[in-house]
Amino acid sequence: MTLPSIAITGIGLCAPGSNNLQEFRKMLLSDGSGVENIETRHMGQVHAGVCHFDELKYQNRKQLRRGTRAGSIAIYCSRESIDNSGYNLEEADKSRIGVYLGITEHGNVETENEIHNISAFDNDTKYWTHHHNPRTVANNPAGEVTLNTGITGPHYTIGAACAAGNAGLVQAVQMLQLGEVDMALAGGVSESIHTFGIFAAFKSQGALATHEDPTKASRPFDQNRNGIVVSEGGCVYTLERLEDAQKRGANIIGLISGYAINSDATDFVLANPVQQAKCVELALKKANLKASDIDIVNTHATATPMGDIQECTALREAFSGCSDTYFNNTKGFIGHCMGAAGALELAGNLPAFEDGFIHPTKNLEELDPECALPNLVYGQATQKEDIRIILNNSFGMLGINSVVIVTRYNG
Repeated sequence: MTLPSIAITGIGLCAPGSNNLQEFRKMLLSDGSGVENIETRHMGQVHAGVCHFDELKYQNRKQLRRGTRAGSIAIYCSRESIDNSGYNLEEADKSRIGVYLGITEHGNVETENEIHNISAFDNDTKYWTHHHNPRTVANNPAGEVTLNTGITGPHYTIGAACAAGNAGLVQAVQMLQLGEVDMALAGGVSESIHTFGIFAAFKSQGALATHEDPTKASRPFDQNRNGIVVSEGGCVYTLERLEDAQKRGANIIGLISGYAINSDATDFVLANPVQQAKCVELALKKANLKASDIDIVNTHATATPMGDIQECTALREAFSGCSDTYFNNTKGFIGHCMGAAGALELAGNLPAFEDGFIHPTKNLEELDPECALPNLVYGQATQKEDIRIILNNSFGMLGINSVVIVTRYNG
């Protein structure tokens, strides 16, 4: 049985330093940065990727107070994606639309805030907010989207650590191919910078980036890299079966032609390059492609010393002999957007189908020899003729690996 092709017809995002794909792409090609210093509880000043989108564009102040930061990001990105796609939401059968959002974690922000608040009242739980439960259930961000849009089809979040953005896309593709929905909003969101715990945990692991200049703190593959810049963000795609998109005359950004998810089963944190390489190979097989067919590989590299090395080991194995495949990384510009990372970083590369440029890896000044990859793009953007296929890596703690492949549409 031949499964239907799945088309990307809309992209909505908020990333550190940009609030739509056009702004995001401009930042990636002009050496911009969305990383700044913020103050966080118990930690003082930290580097973070901060989103500055218009929270009131699709919500009123009461809705913002009742909901969550992750929900607000999800609503903004979903509404922007629908608008970008030209999909007529009000005339559609909303019971045939699904919402599938990847998350790293959810509820930490609200729980930390509420514990802090009742500490001022001798920890008397009568001051604990009655909004706690709907704010902290794992399906909250996707659920807030349905409340905002009136979508009555299936919604849920996919907890897949930092592989979650890709996992949201994979789930949507499968549901569309099964005929369970006719349109899907899919991707990932993260509110991570609003919890001090994530900063404290990375610092205790020796994995929190430090630099006198926050815009240079995230340094994937650099010899002097020293850790992660925690960031918030979101990216939601409008996905449809190709035939349906063609019928309504949609602008088709690309086709999701392959994907894979697997597990290391070896360590809580340290990646397994053997399983990462296998994940790439599985995605290529599903797409009926060879490694040499890939034009751009967007790497996951988070700028941790061992994590970057392990991924490069996997990539050298998976793409051995591929002289025309180029590699880049996005986290130097925006930090690590956790659950949103995979979806956002893929989006930043998709305009290459039109403009022919491969954005560089930012802040790579002295390449770590153990991170050497052929055709690693850094310093400035590289132009390449006829970019047709982009592969996006996204990996996470507990050894979850995800790969999504997008092919240019030639309709």
